[in-house]
Amino acid sequence: MGLKKIILAALAALLICPAAFAGDDEKVEGWNFGVLPCVSYNSDLGLQYGICADIFNYGKIFPDYRQRMYVEASRYTGGQTLLHGQFDSRYLIPGIRTTFSASYQFDPMFLFYGLNGLEAYDKTLDANKDTRTARYAYRRSMVRILADFQGQIVPHLNWVGGLSFWHYGIGDLQMKDYDAESTLYYKMRDAGVFTASEADGGSRLEMKAGMVFDTRDNESAPNRGLWAEAYLNGSPDIFGDGYKYIRLAAHLRQYVSLWPERMVFAYHLAYQGVIAGQAPFYNQQNISTLFLRQTCTDGLGGINTVRGLLAQRLVGDSYAWLNSELRIKLLSFRFIGQNWYVATNPLFDAGMVTRLYKGDELAAFYGRPVSDLQKEALILHCSAGAGLKLVMNENFIISAEWAKPFEKTDGDSALYIALNYIF
Repeated sequence: MGLKKIILAALAALLICPAAFAGDDEKVEGWNFGVLPCVSYNSDLGLQYGICADIFNYGKIFPDYRQRMYVEASRYTGGQTLLHGQFDSRYLIPGIRTTFSASYQFDPMFLFYGLNGLEAYDKTLDANKDTRTARYAYRRSMVRILADFQGQIVPHLNWVGGLSFWHYGIGDLQMKDYDAESTLYYKMRDAGVFTASEADGGSRLEMKAGMVFDTRDNESAPNRGLWAEAYLNGSPDIFGDGYKYIRLAAHLRQYVSLWPERMVFAYHLAYQGVIAGQAPFYNQQNISTLFLRQTCTDGLGGINTVRGLLAQRLVGDSYAWLNSELRIKLLSFRFIGQNWYVATNPLFDAGMVTRLYKGDELAAFYGRPVSDLQKEALILHCSAGAGLKLVMNENFIISAEWAKPFEKTDGDSALYIALNYIF
């Protein structure tokens, strides 16, 4: 199936999904739900197919919701299998916003482009069946369980706390079309870049504490407001692998109304990094978040962070990134008893590693001084593109975005057809 047919199939399936939703009032109230085909497209993973259900309980706070439940079982043509469930409510525990999610993900070819963006990407070595080479992949399974809680301190300012459990299983490729010894992961493991306790994966328990400041007028597609959060994730060495750390995550998102209800400039500045201890390589690519807008939480690069860059292109001990876009509402209308609008979003993203990870080990692996690696790693990676959105009832957002990196070493370009704005 060619790329054009894949894109058309994904768009067609997404466009008919909302027809499963019920309701015919201008202001939606009560339960609003449907069981839907789960179809999307991601240049890094391929075409997604499966089934999902998105269930909203609306009240007088519309377009916000009282409760939301989402479940999904799907697979990508690239091989990734996903089982996911999520629950979000401000009313399960009075006065406290409660968010739970549980996910299982198996990827026979999880993308891995090395550490700190140092590896010079060579497309001819990327899953090339002619030479049985798959340099940028390893086999990975992941179990993720998240529980986050928010409570008000004063209006717009909340405390946040939570627990996260992760289990990663990592190993060589087991696909007959490719030689497992050709992978960058195999070569780095064989050279001792990864320790014995991290090379095959492991488990982490993280405890979260911090604060959130939020003045958005709505959550799914804000017209105005500020959304800032800062929290620490601490992981003790309870599994006996020798790793313990404290990781800081800080996000600033602002939505500036340039034309009321029509045009919004939105930007997202973010930092994440280990500020104490040492983290294993297998969870350095995990982007911490309080609420999953996409089931994938890996970065930097790909649909969640620096769009257009290869997924997980930048994996460091700390990194910073920027998302910016101009959200322009083009058309509003009523269809099948629902409120709809069409919008576009020209975008610019950038990201960089701010602190080298495993500098000494990589110096030995590449046979170069650490100082040289630092100069190459600590550079800015940029991309630009545009998107198109179809939005139903302010919350159900079908998204198509295309972006291209400025440097060829970060990939050619990427297309994402999925749900939701990324911030």
